Amino acid sequence: QVQLVESGGGLVQAGGSLKLSCAASGRTFSGSGWFRQAPGKEREFVAGIKWSGLSTVYADSVKGRFTISRDNAKNTVYLQMNSLKPEDTAVYYCAAKARPFSDAEREYWKYDYWGQGTQVTVSS
Repeated sequence: QVQLVESGGGLVQAGGSLKLSCAASGRTFSGSGWFRQAPGKEREFVAGIKWSGLSTVYADSVKGRFTISRDNAKNTVYLQMNSLKPEDTAVYYCAAKARPFSDAEREYWKYDYWGQGTQVTVSS
């Protein structure tokens, strides 16, 4: 069983940066992703990364500002967020797929494990 724990959220001014971390307990080399959900809105894909870290995919809204990466030796996936905007405010969730050595996906229903979420608030 895999457990995911996010950290690194907080309050930041527009234009600032935050780096989220997602630590997985247990061995997992699977496709992983970050999603977010703002109040009153549906869960939204943010970024995904293949198990090897060699392939990434981003939502258009964050492309060029956010970078997803992973350290498989530490079982940790990161999301570096730069040039933050108020519309980036949301609870951010990391997710992982059960099948090892898998690719990243944009669809949330294709992920098997989820973290508890970390709040990111960007003030204007």
